[in-house]
Amino acid sequence: MSVKSQNVKAGAAIFDKLLSVPGNFPIKFSYGGRVYHGFGGLSTRKMTLGGAGVRRVILTAQIGDLSVKADAKYVAEYGQVEYTVYFENVSDKPTQVLSDVYALDMDFDGKDPVLRGCMGDHDNWYSAYEQDLCKGDKYFLSLGGRATHIVFPYFDLCHGNGGTMIALGWAGTWEALFSADGSKTHVRAKTDVSLNAVLMPGEKIRTGLVVFLPYKGRNYDDAANLWRSWFMKYNLPKANAANDPLLPFSTAGFASDTGLPNSDGSISERSFTWKPTLDKLVAEDMIPDFRWFDAGWYYDPENKTVEVDWWGTVGTWELDREKWPDDSFLQSNEACHRLGMKVLTWFEPERVTNVPALCKNYGYKEEWSIGDGHVRTNDLGDPDCLAWTLGRITKFLGDHGVDMYREDNNSDPGFAWPYKDGVEARKYGVPRAGVTENKCICGHYALWDGIIEYCRKNGKCTFVDSCASGGGRNDIESMRRGFPLMRSDFDRTTSAMRLSQSSTFCRWIPFHGSSTKEAASQLEYNKDKGSSPYVARASYLPIYNYGGEFTHNPLLDYDLMRRNFSEWKSVRHLLTKDMYVLTPWRHHDDKTHWTAFAYDDPEIGESILLAFRMEEAEEDTFTAKLPFADKDAKYELRDADSGKITQTSGAELLNGMTVTLPEPKSSALIYINRIGPR
Repeated sequence: MSVKSQNVKAGAAIFDKLLSVPGNFPIKFSYGGRVYHGFGGLSTRKMTLGGAGVRRVILTAQIGDLSVKADAKYVAEYGQVEYTVYFENVSDKPTQVLSDVYALDMDFDGKDPVLRGCMGDHDNWYSAYEQDLCKGDKYFLSLGGRATHIVFPYFDLCHGNGGTMIALGWAGTWEALFSADGSKTHVRAKTDVSLNAVLMPGEKIRTGLVVFLPYKGRNYDDAANLWRSWFMKYNLPKANAANDPLLPFSTAGFASDTGLPNSDGSISERSFTWKPTLDKLVAEDMIPDFRWFDAGWYYDPENKTVEVDWWGTVGTWELDREKWPDDSFLQSNEACHRLGMKVLTWFEPERVTNVPALCKNYGYKEEWSIGDGHVRTNDLGDPDCLAWTLGRITKFLGDHGVDMYREDNNSDPGFAWPYKDGVEARKYGVPRAGVTENKCICGHYALWDGIIEYCRKNGKCTFVDSCASGGGRNDIESMRRGFPLMRSDFDRTTSAMRLSQSSTFCRWIPFHGSSTKEAASQLEYNKDKGSSPYVARASYLPIYNYGGEFTHNPLLDYDLMRRNFSEWKSVRHLLTKDMYVLTPWRHHDDKTHWTAFAYDDPEIGESILLAFRMEEAEEDTFTAKLPFADKDAKYELRDADSGKITQTSGAELLNGMTVTLPEPKSSALIYINRIGPR
């Protein structure tokens, strides 16, 4: 039996176990003071949809006034299983209290359980962990409302002779506990962790999406590559209305090239600054796939231009006509379109500012904001607020020829949502904790769905850029609508930080980007010749983001820029394929070692090796063992720097090929092509 067929068999076993006995379904909740495990003891209806490739089963039951529905799916090709559970008040009176809702409460059989994964962005910067669960539990808690900061809701649980990849799809608060007892590992996870509420008539809430992908064997790279392959085919959004697959692409920001003395380069563009930049990029043959148009382009709620405070003036989504008079912004985008470029634009819809002025000038409603300060959380859980927000965003996209929506969120809404819960608890005289979060997260998904549907109907990009102060909104369900162009704001600093993050983050979210510069601080662009091949290669990801002072930096070396850009294009088709991390994870402050990755497309027999001798590494050689090599095949190797071509056997590549780099902070790129039979 092949490894993949074993994975499929394991997935089918999980799916059948969940659905064969109602009490096996892995949710747990308390309702009216009684604890329910799955659908045990309930009168359950079952509906089966789909065919052999994708099976879908819906279980429904009713407990008094509360309807409980589980929507489960099985993807036969990979053995992947997922489900979401919904709770709805189907009566005309309030329900009893619903609380302690565990989206996942399940035992996994198998000895020697080990939990592998990485932490989140901010503070932890995707640092790796590996926990022997026989030696202690592993607990995660996220309360800020941006699910992938600090901790990360993706887990690789090894148990017995295999394992299960697990992900929680919820963009808000969550917690998870992994504990072992003999040959069983118990996993308990909540989404919307504070939920303790009475549901009002007609009200509906849900758990987060829970995803399983079982695998055989305990090899870290094999498990990650199964996940990456499934993710690219079944989780990643499509490129357009024709459902074409997403392919790697490049972006360039013009803002740092304006020469204007703003405190933040992201708000520097003006109607008179874009054309010299675009003309220079055309002349130097450095045209990107997307123009990246970032924050600060909008009027503030008082209808005044924004000089530097892009953060404290959001909410109108009305173009600042002092910066962009008449149709100058549309003209700039049409110029990009004529060159084959698309345009992406920054928004931040989960925050509003100066609400009184926003109400006076833009038809906003006071009750749509959560909180009482200058900066408040936008209540996307309110259908009218959602419609107002969606309407303003899609109108801007249409009026100004914008192709792609980029979203940011620079606040922690998890600390604001309880404010409205408290207001409602006092109003109704019943518990309402967690309801605001649930509605806001569902509203946020609905906002993205509305934007994507608008874009689908109007020939624009059917995906979004997911950003929340860097990597805060990368849960698995959000990744069905978008992906991060920048996986972390901290990626905009050192190449050591970038290599550290690639060693972990790429295992889980294969389609994303980073910065391609190296600087002492996030917003700084060094006024030198540009990124070296070492820095550029450390940045080779499916999305290649470049920027700089294109017309204002006389030292900028366009030959070097073109070299880096061309080399990325030569490898980009491999960067979403199987990835092998050939060195241990390194903290971003550890620059004393080598870091190496390999990418392999087994279908076409093409691979690359990227090897980095870091700044303080004393060893000038590294032996790279390539686990994907076929021992019976022949391979041709080409060094990207020297051009030297050699031939070798798969057996030799499995045993290890030696890379020599005489100087610290230098890199190697080796193209590897299979020339013999597999």
